[in-house]
Amino acid sequence: MTTEKEQSEVEHLKEQPEVQKALKQTGGAAEKAAAEQQEESPPVETRHKVWIGTYVIALLALGGLYYGLRLNALGIGEQLAAAGFVEQYWWLERLRPLLIRLTLGAVAVTVTLAAAKFVDSYVIGRLNDAPTEFNLRRVLRLVVVIVLLLIGLSVLFANWYTAVVSIGLLSLILGFALQTPITSLIGWIYILVRTPYRVGDRIRIGEATGDVIDVGYLDTTLWEFGGQYLSTDHPSGRIIKFPNSDALSNPVYNYSWPLFPYIWNEVKFQVAYDSDFEFIARTMQEVTEAELGESMMENVKIFRELLAQTPVDRLEVRERPAVFFRVGDNTWIEAIVRYLVYPRDAGRVKNRLIETLLKRLNAEPERVKFPKSNMR
Repeated sequence: MTTEKEQSEVEHLKEQPEVQKALKQTGGAAEKAAAEQQEESPPVETRHKVWIGTYVIALLALGGLYYGLRLNALGIGEQLAAAGFVEQYWWLERLRPLLIRLTLGAVAVTVTLAAAKFVDSYVIGRLNDAPTEFNLRRVLRLVVVIVLLLIGLSVLFANWYTAVVSIGLLSLILGFALQTPITSLIGWIYILVRTPYRVGDRIRIGEATGDVIDVGYLDTTLWEFGGQYLSTDHPSGRIIKFPNSDALSNPVYNYSWPLFPYIWNEVKFQVAYDSDFEFIARTMQEVTEAELGESMMENVKIFRELLAQTPVDRLEVRERPAVFFRVGDNTWIEAIVRYLVYPRDAGRVKNRLIETLLKRLNAEPERVKFPKSNMR
């Protein structure tokens, strides 16, 4: 249970600029969660309504200004002519078309932002799938940026032909100068469409292994587990960033496949040739079954159904933990038990199995002879 002192230290830590920057690098998910936990922040639905109401008020004001300029309701030219300032301030009347175009552009921007806020709040925000919600928000932001750029170009260039030519020349120049970022952007589209991994998945790509915490437009961020300083799959505390283009050129090992989010794992011991193999196999199977319960059998049924839809449907898959014996590279026999487990539970389950198995097997030194017992 968190004490008031610990909570105060955490809040103080969140206020540091370095910590806030790190939270932003994780895609904003942690930052958003921390912000929503603050008591002074209003409910989410209220904030959405306030934002949308603000956009509506701004849209009405801009709409009135646009039609006023379009119909010349302000009578700028007539007022200047009556005052005798036409010759000195003729350019004010010339500015009216530009003001109309700028106002129309502001209306289009407001409509775009209001529509994006509505979709984000009342469509994407109601989804129960966190990875899908994350991806859709990224797509929405990209679409909004593209629309805003087109609006800006249409305001700056009254002639669409000039705007298209300008975009073409700019794209050609940027294409040569930004080949790597463009390839990473294509990689992001590939990740979004083909989904080799999603936010929350545990993957390995190249030499990087970790849990995906952010898939940006140009790079992916992993929360590393294992690493050079750890021999287990515990989080190392470091993050790994790699360009999305790596997903196009490197194999991706996904340990969190949505249809079957399990992996096969093994525990093995070295025993002597004159050990009681039948006793060892029975003990290892009993201990593993007691640890995993009936969940493994249910998971194997799903695995078999998936295999039945592939060319490898005749592969033998056992519902219960299986024990195998194999000749080792030295003068010992390797006793191996294979079982099914969630990737994130693999380390904890393996540790518990090793402790229990060693306790049971060491209780019968005459039937189970480990290397240490014969090295005397």
